[in-house]
Amino acid sequence: MTGTTGFVRSAEAEIAIRVDGPAHLPWLVLSNSLAADMSMWDDQMPALTRSHRVLRYDSRGHGRSTAPAGPYSFDHLVGDLLAAMDAVGAARADLLGLSMGGMTALGVGLAYPERVGRLICAAARADAPLPFVAGWDQRIAAVESGGMSALLGGTLERWFTPALREARPETVDRAARMILATAPTGYIGCAQALKRLDYLRHLPAMRPSVLFIAGEVDMAAPVAAMQEMAQATPEGTLTVLPDVAHLCNMEDPDGFTAAVAEFLGRTRQAAE
Repeated sequence: MTGTTGFVRSAEAEIAIRVDGPAHLPWLVLSNSLAADMSMWDDQMPALTRSHRVLRYDSRGHGRSTAPAGPYSFDHLVGDLLAAMDAVGAARADLLGLSMGGMTALGVGLAYPERVGRLICAAARADAPLPFVAGWDQRIAAVESGGMSALLGGTLERWFTPALREARPETVDRAARMILATAPTGYIGCAQALKRLDYLRHLPAMRPSVLFIAGEVDMAAPVAAMQEMAQATPEGTLTVLPDVAHLCNMEDPDGFTAAVAEFLGRTRQAAE
């Protein structure tokens, strides 16, 4: 059934899910960025549902999912993704995540490789150097004092290039609505998890094939950091989208979707 929505219990959280695409196709799970929700993938859905049965979910504290008291860990976030898969009977799936969602996908690939076909990690880091941690401390303090509106301007500047913000205000408006709808408790809980991110040293043990997608001018997940991740991953490759910042699937939906489709098609043919 296409367009099925519901909620899944994952420990203390209720996770909102949605399934689209024909039932006979292989599963693909989409995991959203911090301060976004499952609607961030809307531009990709027409293409992805031609090749996959797509499971989307709102990360805890985001969208329609509940925001239990934090702090959260990546064990929580990985558990939420697996709970969503279990609820729909997806024993194995391809994974696609961006930013925090990409980090979550890496966590699943490392700890539960038998559940993963192919993995796409976009606009993400795999470690937490001191400047990265300090940045999250500053954003947590801003949300504690001023709510999500205190982060709106700075987040949009990181997510999109000036050219996009000028030329496509409707895209910026979509993003702003997601940011402002994020529960402060959920944002802070997830930010605490990001401060403890520690996957880079484990990437040499990654078993699934991984495509890393970077935006050329993304300052949150720089190309150099993602290149290091790809080089550390045994079957890792990197694609760089030109003139694109952090929320690359919304800034360059055609380029992003083409890179995803090419990787999923190529790796499926190799497996066959």
